[in-house]
Amino acid sequence: MDAYLLALKLVFDPYVLMVIAASALYGLVVGCIPGLTATMATALLVPVTFFMPPVPAIAAIVTASAMAIFSGDIPGALLRIPGTPASAAYTDESYAMTLKGQAGLALGAGLMFSVVGGLFGTAVMMTSAPLLAEVALKFSSFEYFWMVVLGLSGAVFIGSASILKALISLMLGLLIACVGMENPSGLPRFTFGNNELASGISLIPMMVGMFAVSEILRYAVNTAPEMKTKVAQVGDVFKGMWGLTKRYKWGILRGSAFGTVIGIQPGSGADMASWMSYAMSKRFSKEPEKFGTGHVEGIIESGAANNSSLAGAWIPAVVFGIPGDSITAIAIGVLYMKGMNPGPTIFVNNPQDIYAVFLVFVLANLIMLPFGWAMIKAARRVLQISRSILMPTILLFCIVGSFAINNSVFGVVLILCFGLLAYLLEENGFPTAPAILGVVLGQMLEENFVTSMIKSDYSIAPFFSRPIAGGLAALTFLILFWPLLSWTWRNRRGTRRLADGTAG
Repeated sequence: MDAYLLALKLVFDPYVLMVIAASALYGLVVGCIPGLTATMATALLVPVTFFMPPVPAIAAIVTASAMAIFSGDIPGALLRIPGTPASAAYTDESYAMTLKGQAGLALGAGLMFSVVGGLFGTAVMMTSAPLLAEVALKFSSFEYFWMVVLGLSGAVFIGSASILKALISLMLGLLIACVGMENPSGLPRFTFGNNELASGISLIPMMVGMFAVSEILRYAVNTAPEMKTKVAQVGDVFKGMWGLTKRYKWGILRGSAFGTVIGIQPGSGADMASWMSYAMSKRFSKEPEKFGTGHVEGIIESGAANNSSLAGAWIPAVVFGIPGDSITAIAIGVLYMKGMNPGPTIFVNNPQDIYAVFLVFVLANLIMLPFGWAMIKAARRVLQISRSILMPTILLFCIVGSFAINNSVFGVVLILCFGLLAYLLEENGFPTAPAILGVVLGQMLEENFVTSMIKSDYSIAPFFSRPIAGGLAALTFLILFWPLLSWTWRNRRGTRRLADGTAG
């Protein structure tokens, strides 16, 4: 309780509250503009947080990402263009409601149940993260090695459609993580004589390039003319929300819980939580035939899932230093930059800082109601901003921010190179999230493996003989070989059915 009282003082400082309010407005505007994702909003904030103390820096990222995830619903409902990938799952549903004159109901449901899902995920994070941290304090380098491998394998085999392309992207990220001083000898590796690379690839310019500059390049090569669009009128967004809560209470709970669980899995993210929750809502609905015709049920469950997944993704990030999605991958970089090294010791050394992050989550979701309502009303003007003005402005901020981090032109070169790399990857169907995860976790993977091998006198037995390490190894191998096991099972069932049919 003493730590929470200190956290309250940190969060309710006037400067922190001002940062939260400004970040909320920024996240809402960025999320509302199609093509500017929540991850891009977070990446663009990083250079600004460089000049902030730890708590307001993390508060800015938490608030902006939560607001951007919701705000993506607005152009989806009004224009049939999702503002963020997390809103794409139910864009057709909400636009169909707009065509029936129910834009206010669609946006109100998205807003209200995004708040409910966000608060649910935050409650899970506040209760489970400290308990997991107590378990994690018993971890050694053997257990951490398997945790990192588990996170990497989860990103490839759970969070991606094409396993091969995700694996190639992951290997590319791990290769980038090798740049710098070799562990444990300290010899330069892949630096090519460049002193700027001796300390490795800086995480922040790399992420700004991959998430922001790549989108600018995509816009630059798009030859289609910019369309002028009409925005529909919106009525009372809070009308009928209590009735929807009573009618779909189990769907709200299911979406919130499912989104949190999906968020905890490394590499998944809000967009995966939203799609899977929408499919689950249709599967368990009493009126599945209404889905796709402008039915609010799918919006309610998916809206709760995508915001609850944000808090879920922070659980492995703060306890183990393993990002649950691309947003927390950026946040981990900021945590390290501010001296708030993620891991179980943060609950021992600086508990007030991490509890302040929990309280910021609560505050960010609560203020989403008034700020989100205002954004819905102001959407007509925001959606008319020309991207020919917006994109060059964003590029200017990227260049200035990347230069300011180390006062070096090399940071500008990095964002441009990684922006081009991310653009080429995405244009050819390779996901960038596994590459980011590989860079974030690559050093941690190598460090724990080398440390473990030295401690065990180069024996691999302790990787499996220790109880927790053995359990994590078994879970990792289950995920790795699950596609093969499921394929074998399906083939056997098919063979048996064929044999039964022949016998009959």
